[in-house]
Amino acid sequence: MADLGVVLADLEAESQELDDVVSANLGRWSVVTTPEGWTVAHQIGHLHWTDRQSVLAATDAETFNAQIAEFIERADTIVDDEAARFAAVPPAELLSGWQEGRVGLAKALAAVPDGEKVPWYGPPMSPMSMASARLMETWAHSHDVFEALGVEKVPSDRVRHVCHLGVRTFAFAHMMRGEQAPDVVVRVELVAPSGELWTWGPEDATERVAGDAWDFALLATRRRHRDDVNVRATGAAADHWLDIAQTFAGGPGNDPKPLADRA
Repeated sequence: MADLGVVLADLEAESQELDDVVSANLGRWSVVTTPEGWTVAHQIGHLHWTDRQSVLAATDAETFNAQIAEFIERADTIVDDEAARFAAVPPAELLSGWQEGRVGLAKALAAVPDGEKVPWYGPPMSPMSMASARLMETWAHSHDVFEALGVEKVPSDRVRHVCHLGVRTFAFAHMMRGEQAPDVVVRVELVAPSGELWTWGPEDATERVAGDAWDFALLATRRRHRDDVNVRATGAAADHWLDIAQTFAGGPGNDPKPLADRA
């Protein structure tokens, strides 16, 4: 995979793409973007809060670790609570804070000494893993915003970072469902927006997943039901994985409904 500088550059490009859309639609930040009721403001508030927490983890591990107990106590509500808190900030002010926070996050991750990991609510992460996770979240939440505002999100090869996390979280996705991951290696073959073929896992694996990279990312970030994506599985373990794939920390939430079943 790419080095930290490349991931940070792709993260900023992904963020700026979302920034351009929400900046042009400041009067529409109350538009609802999810079945759970998050608005555009909630989406930007969530990204801003998570960026702030990431900066704290990278620059002041002692203070961040002291907050983990509070996070655990509020694990069921803290994400929604913080999104709502920031969503109450006037859009222009929240937008400015998110923009400044992105700059601070890039500087903080780039300054982490080689070999050190950053504490997080799950296992500690390398700066590159944290940058990839921030890109994944930005990509997923921007999809929610673009869809709600009726703006096309043009596919780009930056989605490779999301797909990579989708593959790496095979065992994690099972754990979040209270399951033991099977002792298998899945071969993943995805066609990038550019037409390039991206692969993970041994060529001779009997358990296989293949299809469109953009669709796999939508599936793995739980933005689309598998009925609505061009991704197919061979083998029982690979097939079950497509039902539960999940790139993000925390519970899986509600399973996405097929587009045909949405009101």
